[in-house]
Amino acid sequence: MNRRLTLAASVAGAVLVALDGTVLTVAQPSLQRALHASYTQVQWTSTAYLVAVASLLVFAGRLGDRYGQRRLFALGMLGFGATSAGIGLAPGIGWVIGLRVAQGVCGALLQPATLGMLRTAFPPDRLAMPLAVRTSAIGLAAAAGPLVGGALVSGLGWRSVFFLGVLPALGFGLAALAGGERTTAAAPGDEVRFRPSASLDLPGALLLAVTLACFVHTLVAPPGSGAATAAGFGGAALAGAAFLRHERRTASPLLPPEVIGSPAVGAALGLLVAVSASLFGTLFVETYVLQRRLGLDPFHSALRSLPLAVLMVLSAPLCPALLRRVGARWTAGAATAALALGVLVLSRATGTLALCCAFALLGAGFGTVMVAATHVVVRHADVAAAGVAGGLQQTALNVGPVIGVAAGTALMDAGPGTALLALAAVAACAVPAARALPGRGVASITHTPDERVRAGVPARR
Repeated sequence: MNRRLTLAASVAGAVLVALDGTVLTVAQPSLQRALHASYTQVQWTSTAYLVAVASLLVFAGRLGDRYGQRRLFALGMLGFGATSAGIGLAPGIGWVIGLRVAQGVCGALLQPATLGMLRTAFPPDRLAMPLAVRTSAIGLAAAAGPLVGGALVSGLGWRSVFFLGVLPALGFGLAALAGGERTTAAAPGDEVRFRPSASLDLPGALLLAVTLACFVHTLVAPPGSGAATAAGFGGAALAGAAFLRHERRTASPLLPPEVIGSPAVGAALGLLVAVSASLFGTLFVETYVLQRRLGLDPFHSALRSLPLAVLMVLSAPLCPALLRRVGARWTAGAATAALALGVLVLSRATGTLALCCAFALLGAGFGTVMVAATHVVVRHADVAAAGVAGGLQQTALNVGPVIGVAAGTALMDAGPGTALLALAAVAACAVPAARALPGRGVASITHTPDERVRAGVPARR
């Protein structure tokens, strides 16, 4: 599979996952009525997927590094398509929830591979544009999802939204499977070192999965007693502490030190968590503001938020030029500040122009940070650890929104304005983290381990 087909497959996988989340939200009311399900059961169709995917992303990336990104992508896409078809045929809500868990597992397999394949196929200095194309496609999917989902649910019923991605998933999955696995990366001599004999660090994978599952479930599950919430966070803390201790002592850790030990990678992941938390928390709160306080119907609310998707799509392709001119440090820092400003404007905005400008700032900021930070994470990883790097990036983008929506929900009692100010502060406080990212010209002289090997410079291990 050549570079263009690799990029097409990566975009298809990312779009499929993005569409799935948006169309499900539109289909849930119809699904609830048709299957005579309770509100809690319907909420579990989202919760079950989130818990499964968030807990397995990093381990799935490790599997891709060991067995090949394309194989994991093919397995994930074929499984995603099959489970989507199964949900469309499900006779009851229990089947839907169970299949959503299986779909989450398949989503965890394919998401890190969409980035790992790009890292394998493109030289580090040419990664920014493929990542920008991928980000723009995600923005388009997020904008089109509610419209497509609404049209399908209105015309053909809720089951039709799950059949939407079946054929593309099966088509790209089979093409990736038939294409085989590349054994060389994009640049001459940049060998992809799959290590079938290397340890998968199953204990570490289990501890990390328990940590993330407890954390995400506690945040997204229906409100319970204080004791249940404390037990959930306590379980996440204990499992997390055990995971960190295990990683320090094991000879083959799940998270390679050259990836997780990089200040630039840590800062980029922190930025992704912060901006996604701020953005999705803001969207949650602002939906109530537009529809309840301002009295807009869903269609006119969507029109006012449309600049977000438009600017996200437009800003992503401009990011590579900014990275070349000013570096990731200034690009990500300014974009994070723009997102914080957009949330701040929304906390006071009521007029159409102010709302559209605020949403435009959100889209431009998020689209730019997503490309810049992802570029840092994936580029700084050795090719043999590209899957783990992709898993970490995807984990950040799954955990951040959960934190943001939970924070927005908790702060709504204090008023939407207060909630939005707090969410703006989350993004603003993340701006200094951009100082750890590479500056102008650093990308051309700071080489990844596999590049140092090609240049005859020993890579530090």
